[in-house]
Amino acid sequence: MENLFKEILINLGENPEREGLLKTPSRAAKALKFLTQGYQQSLEKIINNATFESTTDEMVIVKDIELYSLCEHHLLPFIGKCHVSYIPQGKVLGLSKIARIVDLFARRLQIQENLTKQIAECMMEVTGAAGAGVIIEAKHLCMMMRGVEKQNSVMTTSVMLGELRTDPRSRSEFLTLVKS
Repeated sequence: MENLFKEILINLGENPEREGLLKTPSRAAKALKFLTQGYQQSLEKIINNATFESTTDEMVIVKDIELYSLCEHHLLPFIGKCHVSYIPQGKVLGLSKIARIVDLFARRLQIQENLTKQIAECMMEVTGAAGAGVIIEAKHLCMMMRGVEKQNSVMTTSVMLGELRTDPRSRSEFLTLVKS
């Protein structure tokens, strides 16, 4: 990958041998591997048996989970926050595992629409929940730095599954609590 980054620098008209760029191919390769580490992670290792029996059947929400991903179209970042909700059915998930699930999928080349769906489906799978909902609000550098160059636009996506999709009261509760 380092050699490819060196070629990119050359194709940009740069001299990869100049002092400021000598270690750039190595740094860029390490950065890209970090930003896409979701490909090397497994859901089983992330969850690590952190599901726990529980009699609660009330909605669980984790708001404002920081989110960083790379858009698969331009390899530019999109940055924002993710709100995750689920309605337990006999078991709950360790709190930090929810943020780790967000990172697992965000640290792949991605579009926000698919990322939102992947997180919601994963929450249903891992917890056996009666319902799950995910909302992502993000700014996309591919829209801010190039193209239309709109600095203040925010893309919002949502996926509701199970009771959060079929029960208007549960859906309303989630949306209300996310806004508060």
